[in-house]
Amino acid sequence: MAKQRELEEKIRPIAEPLGYEVVEVEFRTGRETVLTVCIDKPGGVTLEDCERVHNLLDPLLDEWDPTDGRPYTFNVSSPGLDRAIKSDRDFERNLSKEVDVKLFAPLEGKKLFTGSLTGYDETSFTVETADGPRTFERAKAAKGSLKLDS
Repeated sequence: MAKQRELEEKIRPIAEPLGYEVVEVEFRTGRETVLTVCIDKPGGVTLEDCERVHNLLDPLLDEWDPTDGRPYTFNVSSPGLDRAIKSDRDFERNLSKEVDVKLFAPLEGKKLFTGSLTGYDETSFTVETADGPRTFERAKAAKGSLKLDS
């Protein structure tokens, strides 16, 4: 986790002046190590945007050596349409929009709630559902995302 944060702090000042938001930096280890940088921009991310950021960061990653010499795969991607709402920036961007909230554990027998995002703070957020306003603890929400029309 510290390595991800450290990389994000290095990548952000490079990507943001070009108009990209660094949404997430993720290291996955297993059979192989994968480093994924997730970017976004107003209007969405294109394949060309991913290529541009990849080509910009690739030589810097060689210099920074984030895996201490071990091989890894490097990807740059968009967050997708079902982008998770995690940061204050995400909550701000989605205020007054319809969202889906999935909980880790049922609340009054339900794990999925839908409604308009009406507010947030550092530990919770509020959604106006068909049954009235509901406030959820961020730590108890498995995922919050923009509601996609079916």
